[in-house]
Amino acid sequence: MTLLIFDCDGVLVDSERLANAALAELMSALGHPMTTRQAIETFAGRSLQDVLAGVETLLSRPIPADLGAQAGQRLLARLRCELKAVAGVREAIAALPYARCVASSSTRERIALSLEVTGLAPLFGDNVFSADQVARGKPAPDLFLAAAHALDAAPAHCIVIEDSPLGIQAARAAGMQAVGFAGASHVTDKLTEQLAQAGADILIRAMSDLPAAVQRLART
Repeated sequence: MTLLIFDCDGVLVDSERLANAALAELMSALGHPMTTRQAIETFAGRSLQDVLAGVETLLSRPIPADLGAQAGQRLLARLRCELKAVAGVREAIAALPYARCVASSSTRERIALSLEVTGLAPLFGDNVFSADQVARGKPAPDLFLAAAHALDAAPAHCIVIEDSPLGIQAARAAGMQAVGFAGASHVTDKLTEQLAQAGADILIRAMSDLPAAVQRLART
């Protein structure tokens, strides 16, 4: 059985600019000015636990618990109002006759909200997995292996669709094939190069190219 494992942020939903803008604002409020682009380059693809640890390392001090919680709630409110699905993702998924799931570094609350507000939730049902369900986030393979195990799919028969180098590394560490998606609004040429360097089997810049990419990998 071929299983398609979709990352959420930057693959299904165009959220990275929104999320990292909020993170950059938090960093600036804590006395460490950071642009949205710098936040994307520093934190994209990481679990919340790893992001918070990285923030505290940069600050050389703990984050006030209430400030972090407030920032998280502001982000969820912004996602409810502004979040959009990645262009063409519904059509691409409809063209792929394979089992599918979501495996994201985001919290379960944020994944559920993202899929709900963009209308993508019915495409995945209960087949949604979060990094807060495993011990190690990406680039460790734990999340992808957990998703494959839950859906009774051999890692060699899984194809991961990712927009971050950490996610590609996690897929390769899990023994899975990987499509690097470089079509969301936050993507730069530098990120595209990093996806290739991380080991993506195929790079695509638009969701309209996903069905052909998956079919090609499914035959190998």
